[in-house]
Amino acid sequence: MQIKELAQQVGVSAKTIRYYESVGLMPPPKRSENNYRQYDDADAERLRFITSARSLGLAIKDIAEIMAARDDGIAPCNRVLDVLAQQLADIDRRIADLLELRDTLREIQAKGITLPKDDVQGDHCVCYLVKTYRHTDAVVIEQEIRPA
Repeated sequence: MQIKELAQQVGVSAKTIRYYESVGLMPPPKRSENNYRQYDDADAERLRFITSARSLGLAIKDIAEIMAARDDGIAPCNRVLDVLAQQLADIDRRIADLLELRDTLREIQAKGITLPKDDVQGDHCVCYLVKTYRHTDAVVIEQEIRPA
């Protein structure tokens, strides 16, 4: 089959296939007499694995190691399990970071609602909280205490 057929069969673009060839995930294809790339069912299966692994967030480097092991006749299952464990740990870390960010945004929003909304200079309103948060990791506005 030609690249267009492979692309349709697997659901990726021809450009993606050429990219995977250029980075070594797909082997150089056989060529027909007119120099068109020629692929077989084994290429389609390999490409399915690669595209599925990418959709699961696996890095090209990791997929390359898995494919190299398979090409060398070594079952890559343990490597795949290691990569999946790393991916899960990374996702858990990113979720924790996002939950922390959500809490911070809620805190800024809750404090900002109580502050003036007509502060053009942005020194005593929600804008100040946003502006200073990065440097202080705190959601605080120093309030002047005025004598009564």
